[in-house]
Amino acid sequence: MILSLEKIAELLGATLIGDSDTEINGISTLRDANENQISYAVSDKYINSLSNTKAGAVILPNKLKEHCPTNALIVENTYLAFAKITHQFKHYNLPINNSSSKAIIDSSALVENVTIGPGCVIGKNVSIGKNTVIDSNCVVEDGVSIGENSYISANVTIQRECQLGKRCSILPGAVIGSEGFGNARDNQKKWQSIAHLGRVCIGDDVLIGANTTIDRGTIDDTVIHNGVKIDNLVQIAHNVIIGENTAIAAKTGIAGTTTIGKRCMIGGMVGIVGHLTITDDVIVNATSTVNRSIAKPGIYTGFFPLMTHSGWKKAGMWLTKLDKITKILNIKLKNLK
Repeated sequence: MILSLEKIAELLGATLIGDSDTEINGISTLRDANENQISYAVSDKYINSLSNTKAGAVILPNKLKEHCPTNALIVENTYLAFAKITHQFKHYNLPINNSSSKAIIDSSALVENVTIGPGCVIGKNVSIGKNTVIDSNCVVEDGVSIGENSYISANVTIQRECQLGKRCSILPGAVIGSEGFGNARDNQKKWQSIAHLGRVCIGDDVLIGANTTIDRGTIDDTVIHNGVKIDNLVQIAHNVIIGENTAIAAKTGIAGTTTIGKRCMIGGMVGIVGHLTITDDVIVNATSTVNRSIAKPGIYTGFFPLMTHSGWKKAGMWLTKLDKITKILNIKLKNLK
């Protein structure tokens, strides 16, 4: 899709400052956008990135226009305008007749080195490495790449343009590259969905458990680095980055744009809120809630609020004794009277 800035301004109800004939063919971040892409800035914290952007145009509020070195689209609600424009550049996977579709096999592999089970649907421009097995009833959409010696279990869905490395194992029912949960409210307080244009990129030697879902990025990619092990029923939201050799237990939910470091261990049923950074070598105990970034390696437990594990043990010890302490204090108060 290619749109002129005049057309984009019309779609968004924006005031255009700049060249209306400029053509835009995609969306990117302020940092990475080129002259044919559009980006957006919502607040003062993006002033430095905005001032240095090479984007062809930027969607922004009026208060930031003096910092914009390129074409500007002035709107009242930047996030809502961004939500609307994402859908203009979203690609939808076309229905495929499985009887005639073929996978594009890694050039180093023979066709017989790849096993594709019954009922699978393989999209266009798919690359599958040698010795990989795709079990029955899987859907592999357009532009997907799967590395050699990988195993894709039954009923797995890998959506468009996602990338899997070598020796990956994806267990039954997992969904890789689903639409992220991003919405913006309009003036009538109704939700407008944001189209997610990024991918999911998975490294080598990664395990994805049964019925786990990993959402594609909004603009940048969701990234799972080498050696990561993810249990069943885990939800990983858009733009999450998980460092090498981190392990995540079942029923954990990780909200969008959170970065988890290397060699971390995340227990079962942990909830991690969005836009956090967790450093390397952190252990989060089961059922904890992580509501702030963690900058120091260690063991953490967070039923209320998150603290170091040693601090939690001390607090827990006092909590179990509160009843006895209260009784003693009441006795002493009576004696004082």
